[in-house]
Amino acid sequence: MVNNFKERANFIWGIADLLRGDYKRSEYGRVILPLTVLRRLDCVLEPTKETVLAYLPQIKKLSPEATETVLKKKAKLSFYNKSKFDFKKLAADPNDIASNLRNYINGFSKNARNIPEHFNFNDHIDRLDKANLLYKIIIRFAEMDLHPDNVSNIEMGYIFEELIRRFAELSNETAGEHFTPREVIRLIVNLLFLNDKNILTKKGIVKTLYDPACGTGGMLSIAEEYLRELNPDADLRVFGQELNPESFAICNSDMLIKGQNPDQIKYDNSFTKDGFKNEKFDYMLSNPPFGVEWKKIEDVEFYRKMTRSLGNKRNEIGEEDIVKITKIYGEFKDGEYCKIFPNEYFGYTRVTVERPLRLNFQTSKERIARIEQQHGFINLAKSKKKGKEGLNEIEEGKKLQKQVEEMLLSMDVKVLYKNRQKFIEVIEQKTNDIGVNLKAPVTKAILNVLSERDETADICMDKDNKPEPDTDLRDYENVPLMGNIDEYFKREVLPHVPDAWMDRSKDKVGYEINFTKEFYKYKPLRSIEEIRKDILALEKETEGLLQEILK
Repeated sequence: MVNNFKERANFIWGIADLLRGDYKRSEYGRVILPLTVLRRLDCVLEPTKETVLAYLPQIKKLSPEATETVLKKKAKLSFYNKSKFDFKKLAADPNDIASNLRNYINGFSKNARNIPEHFNFNDHIDRLDKANLLYKIIIRFAEMDLHPDNVSNIEMGYIFEELIRRFAELSNETAGEHFTPREVIRLIVNLLFLNDKNILTKKGIVKTLYDPACGTGGMLSIAEEYLRELNPDADLRVFGQELNPESFAICNSDMLIKGQNPDQIKYDNSFTKDGFKNEKFDYMLSNPPFGVEWKKIEDVEFYRKMTRSLGNKRNEIGEEDIVKITKIYGEFKDGEYCKIFPNEYFGYTRVTVERPLRLNFQTSKERIARIEQQHGFINLAKSKKKGKEGLNEIEEGKKLQKQVEEMLLSMDVKVLYKNRQKFIEVIEQKTNDIGVNLKAPVTKAILNVLSERDETADICMDKDNKPEPDTDLRDYENVPLMGNIDEYFKREVLPHVPDAWMDRSKDKVGYEINFTKEFYKYKPLRSIEEIRKDILALEKETEGLLQEILK
């Protein structure tokens, strides 16, 4: 299968060369990926296309809903296309290729029509046509047979992921954001279903599976394949959500072809907009796109060299390795390759550590000059009113600005205030003396420019007479869930910063699994004698080479 998928991926990659010069290399995927999806759908619909077209005269009086239902039955699929065109007919008519292609795309049922929309492919049709590339590309795609009888869903997934990987490399993106190696997925699926085999082999069993970062649907497809092999009577209903529009569109097309409901795949960010907020599922699996490249597997024993590399990937987990790892997991015994921990072992509470704000205040010329950059001060000479009334307000504001600056300059520059409240009282007395009533934004501007952080100053207190935190000194501590937070704070923080305190209202719980920490095997350094022997051997080898050159 791998060789076949490579050949087909290379063929499609070769079509991308036609774009050279008219498209940036980073833009190739925006054309090739949607056309690959369309050609796949086209091949799937080909056996029943004429049946659908022949039935069109009989649906003129039907409602849109009834039309959808009838044509899907005629197509024997969960989607259809009622355009007279397909890829072969598009390739046979070089005239009006752009309008013909749009007619073809618009002929899809609603659930399939939104797939090219997620690629924004319509934006590229005219661009390709003007560059005389559209017809050339359609001809090349028409040559390729992507029907499931020739290219299985699993193989098609490989093709899409290989193309996405290559296009990602052209765009300097991370390959790990787009796919997980299929043998890794098989291992994950094995582990997921391992303890439920008795349940999953029951006749007519129905289960649901969710992937919150489903990509092109690889994990969902492998899970379906696994359960189908385990129990042909089982029904695994898959659900997913994907943020990348291209990956979402590819996954959607895969769902259509397999007869699954494409509405079970949602487009958006699972973290910020849960598409299945009120749903519950039997199983969940995922490999979130944290930018990790599947370049190599090293420092482990369960892998083999690949016969042909996949991009930067040189090693893979073999079938025998999957069996071994699954067995180790199933036996659930602590050993060299298996460690057993309570869930809390990997968890921590992220605690916010605050330190008090300490400021000194001084009316130096340098500090006073900064007030002209403060919005509270600048806004004094602005007005939302119009006409004469607005001009008067601006003049009054400028007058107040001058009074404030003169007041500050009149203060003793040698005095360094180390208590904010006392300095505020001095400012209030000065404004009373000159008959000025300053609003809060102006007072805040004065305090901002005249203050500087000073560890020797008194602590600034808030309106509730509690220490005000200094945001610049704010820090965080990850306290193990299995530990006592108060004891940790006394032991690890207070000895270094005695004036610190914790703001427990900002606590966050997180988890991190450090495989290196748990499975690292110490490898002793080579002895000095071994290194010395290697150096001497290299010196002799170098001398021999020099003598040969001199001869």
